[in-house]
Amino acid sequence: MFSFFKKNQLEDIFFGSSFKTDMHSHLLPGIDDGAKDLDQSLTLIKELILSGYEKLITTPHIMSDFYKNTPEIISNKLIELQEHLSENNINIKIDAAAEYFLDEWLMERIRQNEKLLTFGDNFILFETSFINKSSFLLEAIFLMQTQNYKPVLAHPERYIYFHNDFQSIKNLYDKNVFLQININSLTGYYGKEAKTIAEKLIDNKMVSFAGTDCHAEKHILSLQKVYKSKYYEKLVDLPLYNKTL
Repeated sequence: MFSFFKKNQLEDIFFGSSFKTDMHSHLLPGIDDGAKDLDQSLTLIKELILSGYEKLITTPHIMSDFYKNTPEIISNKLIELQEHLSENNINIKIDAAAEYFLDEWLMERIRQNEKLLTFGDNFILFETSFINKSSFLLEAIFLMQTQNYKPVLAHPERYIYFHNDFQSIKNLYDKNVFLQININSLTGYYGKEAKTIAEKLIDNKMVSFAGTDCHAEKHILSLQKVYKSKYYEKLVDLPLYNKTL
């Protein structure tokens, strides 16, 4: 098996075994900004297996302006990927949900009570603009919860509008919004501010999920640095839902 990691690194990067399941990645080929084709999907999945993961729940973008994915498109791509894995004797549990972008299109789907893609115990992963707080945020959360979804905010540490407003993240947590951080945030991959917020979320025991948000080889390579973070063990010690998926 080809590996981005040197043999003497493997013992130090077996981070996936701490989480069991990765619930945020972009591994389906050719439908968003993640894996470009089946070969790249296969390469990334091999590396995630090598780093200790036992199950992958991949979450392609659904974004009305850029990635107009549907449940049918995602389901068909998942079947195609599963068949490719089987043909190459790669044995890992893999499923798919979505990472929804909170925009007018999504709000319309929620208001019409359309069925959305979920994982685990009816968890729904969503994201917002990285720069501006969505005017739909509180309404979307309320409607999701009234429809028995469990909203999971993807990588809150990366949103610039939260960098000087930690209280707003806490307010969402207090409204029973589950928070998912990217493991690479602990390496400083997304910048100092994201790292600081991720650490503060861990200190306050507000993290429910940890994800790789893997799009490409560069994310796998960065993950080998996670053990250098003093917050890695703190994250692993939290009662994360990853192990229940």
